[in-house]
Amino acid sequence: MSNEIHPDRSAPAAPRREPHVPGMRTVCVFCGSTPGADPAYVEMARRFGALVATTGRRIVFGGGALGLMGALADGAVAAGGTVIGIIPRGLLKKEIGHPDIAELRVVESMHERKALMSELADGFVALPGGIGTLEELFEIWTWGQLGLHRKPCGLLEVNGFFDPLLAFLDHVVEQKFVRPEHRAILLVDRDGERLLDRMEARRPAAVTPRWIDRATA
Repeated sequence: MSNEIHPDRSAPAAPRREPHVPGMRTVCVFCGSTPGADPAYVEMARRFGALVATTGRRIVFGGGALGLMGALADGAVAAGGTVIGIIPRGLLKKEIGHPDIAELRVVESMHERKALMSELADGFVALPGGIGTLEELFEIWTWGQLGLHRKPCGLLEVNGFFDPLLAFLDHVVEQKFVRPEHRAILLVDRDGERLLDRMEARRPAAVTPRWIDRATA
């Protein structure tokens, strides 16, 4: 793995309040590299970045300077937070590595990117985004279902963006392809501070990695 590190050129740190519980020190955020159709998406990403920073937590994200990724990092840096970006070399020019974060790690593949994000994070939050964002969310959620980690997973809803997805997930549960306890791994909230508090308070119980009902298989 090849690392490239940018010095921290952020403004002086703003006063921080302590996290409610010191367990979730690093939050990995999955989000889009484009701004989307609704300006509320970018504004929410910027505010969420600032929120994470003011709670004394650091952010791990995809490393890009554009779209929601860029807004997330901008908000955190402006609030005096520590942001670590992880970006595959092949995407460095397309997504443009963020120049103002504390550290930008350049890896050789998407697999390395996701593995390192998972290793560094104590919890995961998805904001609006496209196929890549959804793939990252579903993979880390699947790892939780399989019992490969017990880190909290959250989804920050804004202006109904995720409502169709959540309705589909409930449908999948109703059709008995996902167990209710596995669906419950994903915490959903429309308020960023409340979502972080719920994730911090919730240490997922060991989920029995059982998703096949042999009585009906």
